[in-house]
Amino acid sequence: MKSENGMIQSRKDLKEYLEQDKVALWSKGKKRPSLFGDDVWKFQILMRKTEYHLNCSRTPFGRMIGLCYKARFLRRSVRLGFGIPLNVFGPGLAIAHYGALVVNSKAKIGKNCRIHAMVVIGATDGSPNAPVIGDNVYIGSGAKIIGDIHIADNVAIGANAVVVKSIDEPGTTWAGVPARKISDKDSSRNLCPDIFKKKETDK
Repeated sequence: MKSENGMIQSRKDLKEYLEQDKVALWSKGKKRPSLFGDDVWKFQILMRKTEYHLNCSRTPFGRMIGLCYKARFLRRSVRLGFGIPLNVFGPGLAIAHYGALVVNSKAKIGKNCRIHAMVVIGATDGSPNAPVIGDNVYIGSGAKIIGDIHIADNVAIGANAVVVKSIDEPGTTWAGVPARKISDKDSSRNLCPDIFKKKETDK
């Protein structure tokens, strides 16, 4: 079973997260990343395995393996320009491409998030609280989501938008500085359609 905060707690969870990430990344039927390329996919696999080993290890040897994975994860994060903490993103994460990306360790982001480069998700004014983002949220290049705020499910946030207040209307599109609602269209057109097919199959 998953914990209430959505972290990987078992090998079954790990398998589910890896599969949903693969679908969300538009892997086009590939079973595994290419030997050369697919750097973001390889990063996400390493992130999920690191989360699994650190969350689930119960022995000194297991914890040592977890720390080894974490060291590899941190090195690859630096190489790709990612400042992404562990246990923040739910399953179905799709990092669009590598480049500067900063996420606060207190943030909580639901399943099927697609996120682009130059995005910042962080706290402000010395507060320890960071954004809580729902499911199926699209975050465009350069967007900033800052503060103790909530983002509803199925929201699309446009490129370079600055979001400093909660977005409580699900299925809407927001853009601008500060961000304002520009459309009642949801995020689905920006996400891999196969994630929704999978949901229908699971019903």
